[in-house]
Amino acid sequence: VHLVESGGGLVQPGGSLRLSCAATGSIFSINTMGWYRQAPGKQRELVAVFLSGGHVDYADFVKGRFTVSRSNAKDMVYLQMSSLNFEDTAVYYCSVGTYGGNIYWGQGTQVTVAP
Repeated sequence: VHLVESGGGLVQPGGSLRLSCAATGSIFSINTMGWYRQAPGKQRELVAVFLSGGHVDYADFVKGRFTVSRSNAKDMVYLQMSSLNFEDTAVYYCSVGTYGGNIYWGQGTQVTVAP
């Protein structure tokens, strides 16, 4: 599975961005899919993910601000982000897990929140 993210950029505090991730290849094998982020000097952390069965898990720090969605074909996953703040500055990664237990990552897209 190959993943390509898009939609990152510079946004002012309080602003919004929508990230997209396109999945190609063996998309029939995709089980879980979602978003992670990594800020400078910090570990990569979960943002939001569709778990097996379609349940969505959000990190506490994004609840009510971010919404994850995906296409029925599981070839696209989106992250709508609003009320962005400085702490949301990070590289955002799309990730999928397959039924076979493999994990795939995109190359990441930078989100910078600054005046």
